[in-house]
Amino acid sequence: MRVGFNPHKDKPLEKSHYIHQVIVPVYIPHAEGYFKDSFTVLQHCLNSLIQSVHSKTMITVVNNGSSKEVVHYLNQLFEAQKIQELIHTENLGKINAILKGVTGNNIELVTISDADVLFLKDWQKETVSVFNHFPQAGVVGIVPQIRMFEYFSGNLIFDHWFSSNLKFTPLQNPEAFKKFYYSIGWGEDYNPDYLKWTLTLDQNKARAVVGSGHFVATYKKELFGEIKTYLGFKLGADTERYLDEKPLSKGLWRLTTVDNYAYHMGNVAEDWMAETIQNNAVAEVPVVTLQPSSRSYVPNTFSFFIKNRLFTKLFDKKGVRRYFYKAKGLPKEVAQNY
Repeated sequence: MRVGFNPHKDKPLEKSHYIHQVIVPVYIPHAEGYFKDSFTVLQHCLNSLIQSVHSKTMITVVNNGSSKEVVHYLNQLFEAQKIQELIHTENLGKINAILKGVTGNNIELVTISDADVLFLKDWQKETVSVFNHFPQAGVVGIVPQIRMFEYFSGNLIFDHWFSSNLKFTPLQNPEAFKKFYYSIGWGEDYNPDYLKWTLTLDQNKARAVVGSGHFVATYKKELFGEIKTYLGFKLGADTERYLDEKPLSKGLWRLTTVDNYAYHMGNVAEDWMAETIQNNAVAEVPVVTLQPSSRSYVPNTFSFFIKNRLFTKLFDKKGVRRYFYKAKGLPKEVAQNY
């Protein structure tokens, strides 16, 4: 039986004071083989994240079927209020774990990060700075990578084909760039010109790299107004593509900070990781806010088709690409093999 009325019935929620959410899906089933160092790497990830975000940040960790040791550690962080939201599930796959973290909150910026990312100080400030200087940015990464302008950035290139603000400029942090590719198991046999030049866009007295990866990136909340509730793969297939394509339907761009503000650690713990976290400690992280934008997020089907289907096919042609490279500032000898 029920007696009386629930005092919370029809009571509106108070507005959240959080302005930035960081979602970290975690899957560490055991401590053997591939996962031997993963628990240590996770600790580095969360330690670096906790010390580098401001007080209006909600950290959401989605435990996606991890071991009891990992569960115990995450519970301790939550009880100590070092993370603000903790979701436990069986292994539903990475993308479905992310979707669980996205729903139920209304926070204007959402960073989605793998559990092997080491965050550097100022990453949050620099991310918000890109959004504020480039109102049409929908996704902002913090790790410049090789030719990311080829990945879902056709709309931006189309919009600035004749603009002198879109151009190749010197890569700002080649050592961090090399470190990323070492972390994913590459040698140094890639084109050395990738360490010298990157495609950038200038706007409102600021500069950003064109394109963004997805192992750590920040999304505008508007992109999640309509999302699927389930995708049928644990990893790979079209799961990452689902999030990566989201900005295109809104006419938004993928960008990255010009400098490097995170490291990819991989699955092997190394001494430099703990040292880097210690060296990046700060007394207090200032709150940075997203400036309001008057831009409308109404999808345009015709524009989407022209920019992201027809134009990208044209841009894939070798002759068109080389013309673009030269027109946007690459030396002739570099453009031939870039």
